[in-house]
Amino acid sequence: MADAELNFYFDPTCPFAWMTSKWVRQVSRQREYAVDWRFISLRLLNAHLDYSTHFPPEYEAGHTTGLRLLRVAAAVRASEGREPIGPLYEALGEQNFERGLVENTAEARAAQGSREAAEAALTRAGLPASFAAAVDDESWDTEIQRETDEALSLTGKDVGTPILHFRPPAGVAFFGPVISRLPSDEEAVRLWDHVVGLASFGGFAELKRSLREMPQLPSFGVAPGEAGQEQDWHAGSRRLKK
Repeated sequence: MADAELNFYFDPTCPFAWMTSKWVRQVSRQREYAVDWRFISLRLLNAHLDYSTHFPPEYEAGHTTGLRLLRVAAAVRASEGREPIGPLYEALGEQNFERGLVENTAEARAAQGSREAAEAALTRAGLPASFAAAVDDESWDTEIQRETDEALSLTGKDVGTPILHFRPPAGVAFFGPVISRLPSDEEAVRLWDHVVGLASFGGFAELKRSLREMPQLPSFGVAPGEAGQEQDWHAGSRRLKK
């Protein structure tokens, strides 16, 4: 693929990464630039934590699903190159977030990482369904860990997903922007210009608030034009208080 003007590190089960990716694609349709879709695993990022004390009950299953689907993406990339990863991520996002309300249980989150779910997304992306066998292949975890470490080396460790690296390799990278609503086309470009403006200043480090609306996605029961209920995502993930 052409040299990327943006490296986008995603976990396929993070709703905020999906919202940001929709915005990035929205801007890309108006301004041509190349995006390299790269991997970051929330499950590997949080491997040192005890999920039972740090997260709500469904998080371990959700993060594990993300790792399983990234194994599929890694297998695709090794065989077919980098170009299919954008369409595959788009197919996974549409499948996980755009098809209606998803029950917020460990069972529902785990089902999103099944071999059958991976096969459906691969087919939607025009790729062989046989790549779905990689969901259980832990040999891909080394590569996913390497790319997760690569993302964190650009931002520091106290972050989540997505991570955006502007004008790599020399440009600035940071976590976010985290958005809960999809802007209009005009707003999308304006937001992009502001974000790129911040990224263009090497001394910029952080803007942050932990209050977030639930993302404007059918999987959360939030319809287009509506604003989701605001919650405090302290530590970026609604972790349980100790």
